Amino acid sequence: MMFDAIVIGSGMSGGIAAKELCERGLKVLVIERGRKLEHGSSYTDWMQPWDLPNAGNIPEEELARDYQIQRQCYAVNSATKDLWVKDSQHPYETTENKPFSWIRGYHLGGRSIMWGRQTYRFSEMDFSANKRDGHGIDWPIRYADMAPWYDKVETFIGVSGANEGLPQLPDGKFLPVMAMTDTEKMFKEAVEKQFPGRKVIQGRCAHLTEPQPHHIELGRNPCQYRSLCERGCSFGAYHSSLSSSLPAAEKTGNLTIVTDAIAHSIITDPKTGKATGVRIIDQNTKEKRVYEARIVFLCASTIGTAQVLLNSRSDANPRGLANGSDQVGRNLMDHVYGPTVAGVMNGPETYHRGRRPNGIYIPRYRNLEADDTGYHRGYGYQGGVMRQGWRPMADAEPGVGAELKERVRHPGPWAIRLSGFGEMLPDPNNRVTLHASKTDEWGIPQLTIDCAHGENDKELGRRMLEDAKAMLIAAGATITAESGKLHPPGLGIHEMGTARMGHDPKTSVLNGFNQAHEVPNLFITDGAAMTSSGCQNPSLTYMAMSARAAYHATEFMKAGTI
Repeated sequence: MMFDAIVIGSGMSGGIAAKELCERGLKVLVIERGRKLEHGSSYTDWMQPWDLPNAGNIPEEELARDYQIQRQCYAVNSATKDLWVKDSQHPYETTENKPFSWIRGYHLGGRSIMWGRQTYRFSEMDFSANKRDGHGIDWPIRYADMAPWYDKVETFIGVSGANEGLPQLPDGKFLPVMAMTDTEKMFKEAVEKQFPGRKVIQGRCAHLTEPQPHHIELGRNPCQYRSLCERGCSFGAYHSSLSSSLPAAEKTGNLTIVTDAIAHSIITDPKTGKATGVRIIDQNTKEKRVYEARIVFLCASTIGTAQVLLNSRSDANPRGLANGSDQVGRNLMDHVYGPTVAGVMNGPETYHRGRRPNGIYIPRYRNLEADDTGYHRGYGYQGGVMRQGWRPMADAEPGVGAELKERVRHPGPWAIRLSGFGEMLPDPNNRVTLHASKTDEWGIPQLTIDCAHGENDKELGRRMLEDAKAMLIAAGATITAESGKLHPPGLGIHEMGTARMGHDPKTSVLNGFNQAHEVPNLFITDGAAMTSSGCQNPSLTYMAMSARAAYHATEFMKAGTI
């Protein structure tokens, strides 16, 4: 069967691309390399603490054998382990002394099931950063190009937040904001008073605080404040491909989904250079098939997308598809991540209801107008001030009888935590390549990842820790733990680059419409397209790019230019 469009990948960007293409009347095939999941019935959010195998823990032997990399992610436990790949089955190599933590989930919906749901726009400052300081190449788009698509996606997925009037963090189309705790309000007041220019705001997250009619039509319900989100949400309270974008695409009658289909390579017509289809390998039977389409959207995730392009070698494209610039696989980025400070604060004798699946956010405040700090770009913080439960009081010291009963009537102290996310500079030497001899069990070349933090990234990490400590102290907190160690790239789970956008086909893979310079009917709208990383969580930008590219792709098809 011939399709109008094939979308490779069903996660954050693939789901939105499929929805937009279907709604514009195209017959769309979504190819997912992992197994099928059903919204609701495939989740484990129903489990109570006593239902969790091993109290939520995975045996050390199993972790060491199957989850050597995935175990580094906070969300991996006995209730969620089936949502993460087994590293033993999906190996890759890294350059010596350059660890890279590739956190993955192969199933329908991808990591949109387990994402952290923090949802922020990039600003004009972010889209012009490379041109301003000369690191990397200039983006071919600006904030004005993206703003209407940010509006569209925020309205569709549902984002709770508040308008703050900050140019470095543009406002959006928000549902009612989640409330800060009383002690977070105290922290906000102290920081903003003692550090002019810094703002402490409530996190903007893709949770329904007040569902709109189109959310209800898709069966989505308000957030229940359970904070079990990494298990999937049967209420559909947060946006995922399974809860919103794929169901919206299915409503059109134009969607076909094939799971257990590993994208091997993209086929091109040697005469026209256009993509004609996708070769897949069935992950269970290893059967090889070809699906054909007029356009292809490659949304296999930053590293997966690079692998597909590099493996799409031919006589006409010996370095891989769309790689005349030799930029496919290069400029791999993740956010500078790791520096964290924790402490306790004095606060009112109040408590907070439920387990809010969100926190506070401190937007970037360094190098906003010009680089005046001795380093480039900047960083923001995610964290929160939450009252500890009753158990710490019970465990504090031995006790029995009336004294113990009295002690556990009172919750624990207010615990504060700030973790920094900084902007990693693009570097063509940070790259993904195909291994010369090793293949996976489906015969596809394994990847080698060669990526490390540069000196500017390391300096950001040092400054992040200093600033976080200063803010806690200014708010009267007692610091109980701190770490200035940078986690390996990848563990921020915001990998970007590898098929960047740009003006010049000689230095970039994609144009300003996420369209491959060399393959006019190939569009790439996942993290691979990013030209710089900003310091904000990037998923909203991927989704907005996907919606924008889908619109332009269908317009190009109508005009007969692709």
